[in-house]
Amino acid sequence: MAETDFEKAEKLYKQEKYDQAKTLFESYLKSNPNHYKTVEYLGDIAGHQKKWDEAIKQYKVLKTQFPKTANYWYKYGGALGMKAKSVNKFKALGMIDDVENAFLTAAKLDVKHIDSRWALVMLYIELPGIVGGSESKAVKYSNELMELSKVDGYLSKGYIDEYFNRYKKAEANYIKAHEIGNSKTTFQKLYNLYLNKIKDKAKATKLKEQFDKK
Repeated sequence: MAETDFEKAEKLYKQEKYDQAKTLFESYLKSNPNHYKTVEYLGDIAGHQKKWDEAIKQYKVLKTQFPKTANYWYKYGGALGMKAKSVNKFKALGMIDDVENAFLTAAKLDVKHIDSRWALVMLYIELPGIVGGSESKAVKYSNELMELSKVDGYLSKGYIDEYFNRYKKAEANYIKAHEIGNSKTTFQKLYNLYLNKIKDKAKATKLKEQFDKK
């Protein structure tokens, strides 16, 4: 059987050949306008290429069509959030409610959705208090992450501590995350903390040696 444009495009996407994949996905969508996986791929490609307006447009189609799918709300909120970071502060302020609402909706729709909870932790930590930022709200979603995945729970607690320069606490949380996960992500968080924040080169070097051994 001949490969469809969708299958060819999917292969190109996996090889990160986004421009070629996009052309094929667009042509496939013309003849299959209700093929929503294609719409999602087009949104993902736009995200990889930092074309936030395009990504927002595609994810908006998906969350409108499937209002009960957490991941579409999460992706929509993510694209909106990245757009907000790329525009002037005044314009960004007008977008914050929509970003927050999209992530909250995703978290509500799927009680096990890890990415939306991470997004809320980061949003509430990075936002100034005057526009809704709040450590206690961030901690709420960090606690939910802890229930879903100990690694994500400790990483998110470490992230909050690091943001507020509580480096000793951040170190303790990252160590716990690394003991459980022992992954590139957990290593990187602890290594960067030692190197760039605590400025303890010896600890950083020792950690790297141990991690490279595994």
